[in-house]
Amino acid sequence: MTLTRTTHSPELLAVVRWTGRLGAVTAEALAHRQQRPLASARGLLLSGERAGLLRRSRVLANAPTLYSVTRAGLRAGGVRGLGPSRVSVANAPHAIACAEAAAALELAYPDHEVMGERELRRDERDASEALASASIGPPGGAALHRPDLVLWPAGAGLYLPVAVEVELTVKAPQRLLEICRAWARCRCVAGTLYLAAPEAQRALERAIDGAQAQERVVVVALDALIATEAPASASSMSTVPSDA
Repeated sequence: MTLTRTTHSPELLAVVRWTGRLGAVTAEALAHRQQRPLASARGLLLSGERAGLLRRSRVLANAPTLYSVTRAGLRAGGVRGLGPSRVSVANAPHAIACAEAAAALELAYPDHEVMGERELRRDERDASEALASASIGPPGGAALHRPDLVLWPAGAGLYLPVAVEVELTVKAPQRLLEICRAWARCRCVAGTLYLAAPEAQRALERAIDGAQAQERVVVVALDALIATEAPASASSMSTVPSDA
């Protein structure tokens, strides 16, 4: 019996890799990222599903469909050290927002690489140190708090990355204050950008004030980022040299 090897287009494999790195994406985010019609983006994702490289999940009514990568997709795309991600009712809103934010950040900062939390976890595990995460807790027992996305500037080692948090809901005030304090002390990032839904924005601003973190942490409306260009404050943070 002769075995045939399926050849996938470079365009499809690039989308599969992007999906694997973020965990899950939407046709809307892909269309935004590639500046292509929504129908075209949806067709490309569906072709990945038909090829067994992507899995389609529609778990929320009146919300975009999420596409996650399969094990076959990870192999075909050459994505190392990551497994398939799970899409659920609980994590779908955040996954949708993160995919849209990642696409918008890539367009706004073409000279930066946007990394997802999955990749950061893998790289920090490999490096045995924090690369773009904040330490929360007492010395010796601190836990790492990883951002949802990381903006890595061109020229590895020359400039520090910017941590990006996508905040859709209001956390407990003490927990939010603790996280903002951790980001304020974190020296492996140039600063932290919170992309917040309207209901979370005011609570974040109070936590930042309480942590006296105004110089290290900024809040921008998530809708404003997606609708326009990324804020200048994030750009200025991303130019802090790594030896600062």
